[in-house]
Amino acid sequence: MSAKPEHYDVIRKPVVTEKATMASEHGAVVFEVAMDSNKPQIKEAVEALFGVKVKAVNTTITKGKVKRFKGALGRRNHVKKAYVTLEEGNTIDVSTGL
Repeated sequence: MSAKPEHYDVIRKPVVTEKATMASEHGAVVFEVAMDSNKPQIKEAVEALFGVKVKAVNTTITKGKVKRFKGALGRRNHVKKAYVTLEEGNTIDVSTGL
């Protein structure tokens, strides 16, 4: 499977947080993904871009917080994250670039 340009539209960037690092110890990798993407699209994109076998995909949507920007109320963007569990023996090193 070769990487199509659409795969780069589905997967935005890896998430590097304390929780994501704890998930990586159990064979999972966390990505920020497009809001309109679904689990089969995410699975196909990860397998094509990184050359790994995906076991499962769990998604979560974090609602944007209401914050003040220069005194005016504004809202941060909603973010969709995908927790991608890999098959045994497959790894993705998110600290290196694509």
